[in-house]
Amino acid sequence: MNHRLLLVAALALLTGCSSTPEPPDLGKLYNRSAQYHGPDRNPVIVIPGILGSRLIDPESDRVVWGAFGGDFADPSSRDGALVCALPMERGKPLRDLTDSVLVDGSLDRIKVKLWFVPLELNAYLNILGTLGVGGYRDADLPYDTVNYGDDHFTCFQFAYDWRRSSVENAKLLEDFIEAKRTYVQKQMQKKFGLVNHDVKFDIVAHSMGGLVARYFLRYGGDPLPDDGTLPALTWRGAKHVERVVFVGTPSAGSLFALEKLVHGLPTAPTLPTYPPGVIGTFPAIYELLPRARHGALVHTADTTAVVDFMDVQLWKMMGWGLADPGQAKELKRVLPRVKNEDARRAIAVDHLEKSLTNAKRFHAALDVPASPPPGTELFLIAGDSVPTPSVFRVDLIKGSLDVEQEAPGDGTVIRQSALMDERMGGAWRPHLVSPVDWSRVAFMFEDHIGMTMDPNFADNVLYMLLEEPRD
Repeated sequence: MNHRLLLVAALALLTGCSSTPEPPDLGKLYNRSAQYHGPDRNPVIVIPGILGSRLIDPESDRVVWGAFGGDFADPSSRDGALVCALPMERGKPLRDLTDSVLVDGSLDRIKVKLWFVPLELNAYLNILGTLGVGGYRDADLPYDTVNYGDDHFTCFQFAYDWRRSSVENAKLLEDFIEAKRTYVQKQMQKKFGLVNHDVKFDIVAHSMGGLVARYFLRYGGDPLPDDGTLPALTWRGAKHVERVVFVGTPSAGSLFALEKLVHGLPTAPTLPTYPPGVIGTFPAIYELLPRARHGALVHTADTTAVVDFMDVQLWKMMGWGLADPGQAKELKRVLPRVKNEDARRAIAVDHLEKSLTNAKRFHAALDVPASPPPGTELFLIAGDSVPTPSVFRVDLIKGSLDVEQEAPGDGTVIRQSALMDERMGGAWRPHLVSPVDWSRVAFMFEDHIGMTMDPNFADNVLYMLLEEPRD
């Protein structure tokens, strides 16, 4: 037999021995653990990412986000843009710029009549399906993946106004946990005779929801001080939290946030785009920007020179976002009481500067290296198989943005951002350098949404919550 025939025979043998494995039977694997509802099993709080909560305006009786048919707030209309955008006013801090919009639960509770469904909603529903297999139920849900009895207190959904700063939402999460803790304590007393049981929660946080959770763990509901310093790192939020599973969280940001702030947020071919003059009023999106020190933005003249895109002067020079002269029409819609165009632009640029400053301080608060207290563990599930934009190149004359480099990720968040890898833009070292002390990390070979549909994702999450030994 010649060498070619030997090679063919060897390949045939290898091919015959290999096969695609079937996905695991999660019901069989976790059935017994799922049915166990003892007092030492933690309730789970699910935190969705951006776009994952329904927003309504009670004054106009319209849906601001979460319904894409009928009388919803259309950001391309004059009154719709005013409802969708957050208020802007010079001389007022971001936290005081409030409107009448209210949170009306999580988006899993509605039926989207159009073919388009927000990507974040898809991921959120997939996570809820995984938890359903694990026996986690929420009485507010109109369905159950698996019915394991009346222990519906084992799962809660934290809905929040994803337009506002994650610092503000961390305070709301603190209040939410205190209320649910009291509720669960009453259930424990009723079911097991335990008085004032020391209730601990597990959290599953997707995408931007992980940033809310990270800030909450470190600082509870403390705001960023007005004097520009950082809040005291007390780990107050970790007091009642035992395990957090971060799913595709952009711990070091995502370049897609910059792209959306500059170009707007498209939804679907049959639906309007949310223009920069509207989404630029949302402080939370600026908090999704990458760190300048990681070298995510370079310019055409010298691609080795790092551009600080957190500098408001750059945005003014480039005409980006709220500083874009082309947004004059949108600014007139969101600032109807300001009659002068120059005055509207000055208010918008002031809001832009406040949002960038807030984001830089938010990043600094999260970037302080620290390990959580004993008994609190941080788990990460991230994608690292999809080429994802990691560096944008900006033309300083034209103001255009183009992808300069890609890196492994999930198509939205690069692997290094999920890990909060400080080796980005600096000297390489053989081991991870991160301000986040991860207890365990699992990587998925899927995109930002696809990984939440993967059986490997469900297997990992259920093991982390139900069976992995705890300190």
